[in-house]
Amino acid sequence: MSEPNTTQQKVDALQQDVNAFISENLTEEMVQGARLGFGINRELGTRWHQAIHQRGWIAPDWPVEHGGTGWGIREKQVFSDAMALAGAPMIMPFGIDMVGPVIYTFGTQAQKDQHLPSILDGSTWWCQGYSEPGSGSDLASLKTSAVRDGDHYVVNGQKIWTTNAHKADWIFALVRTDPDAKAQRGISFLLIDMNTPGLEVKPIVSIDGMHHLNQVFFENVRVPVENLVGDENAGWTYAKFLLGNERAGIANVAASKRQVGRLKEIAKAEADGMGDSLSSSSDFMMRLAAVEVQLNALAAQEARVIASMESTGSPGDAASMLKIIGSEVEQNLHALRVEAIGYYSLPFEVPLIRGESNLPAPGPDYAVSAVADMNFSRAASIYGGSNEIQRNVMAKGVLGL
Repeated sequence: MSEPNTTQQKVDALQQDVNAFISENLTEEMVQGARLGFGINRELGTRWHQAIHQRGWIAPDWPVEHGGTGWGIREKQVFSDAMALAGAPMIMPFGIDMVGPVIYTFGTQAQKDQHLPSILDGSTWWCQGYSEPGSGSDLASLKTSAVRDGDHYVVNGQKIWTTNAHKADWIFALVRTDPDAKAQRGISFLLIDMNTPGLEVKPIVSIDGMHHLNQVFFENVRVPVENLVGDENAGWTYAKFLLGNERAGIANVAASKRQVGRLKEIAKAEADGMGDSLSSSSDFMMRLAAVEVQLNALAAQEARVIASMESTGSPGDAASMLKIIGSEVEQNLHALRVEAIGYYSLPFEVPLIRGESNLPAPGPDYAVSAVADMNFSRAASIYGGSNEIQRNVMAKGVLGL
């Protein structure tokens, strides 16, 4: 008699556990709040984060010794797919997916002891201080300065498009510590308490009517030297490591699968209700099928990148492929969604749980419309490093051009 397929048994058992967990813990309030994405109310997002943390599943990609699950690729896929298909709130990526891995890979033991526990349990929220008004895709041109003054760095400058800065407790920031060095060699990686005197956050309202973006100003902000991650002027190395993890997680494969499924349901519902329907429109269904083929190819590439991360600890330059195709799939699906629901996509204010903001509400609790979502999705090919830059990364690192 052959041995049982223990790997498949583990995957099947995890699938059952995850489904049971979702059934017991994911409330309708959380599903509605999840539709706000980064704009979700912090209390609601933290409640979901902590439920997953208590179950021991909050950091599937972390090493076991730092709180990871020890799962293989298939188990991670089961978990992420189930969460996305259920419409669960996102786990804010800035701690778990971005700065956490940088800290446990390059940080001091004191930094690990201070920050990793609160990243895991969700009690501390982070934001990312990378882009500046004149330094987005060309990040190495950043100008925010950090000048050593005894046991502190004095930081002056400005960051922009800083997601959730108004909710965050800490920011990880790239700063220029050697103005005379070549662009990529004079940059350092600092951890900065958002309550530090001289740090100011101002809101940016995006085209979807939401406030999740911000400007962050630094005026003589004093940051303890012990908040420097790794070596001074070596921050570009850590930034590339972090961006690789960001791009590996930016594909949103499972969420896009949920969107494809929903579009098929809409098309079928129209077919059942009327003769002239989306499902009978060969043009619409062909375009949806083309996006689904692209999505399946993206899922295969995602599996390769995850395998690379498991074997080498880094997603490599191939993560740029996920960023490019993932953003294109997202944009195409939002456009198809608007077409599918027609004039129902237009209202900008519908009842929903409102995310936290220091801005006056435009009415009662609200969420963005399908049109607003589609408009904001145009930024998907820019944030995380523009797709043009990602193609250059692949040309150099993957193709050797």
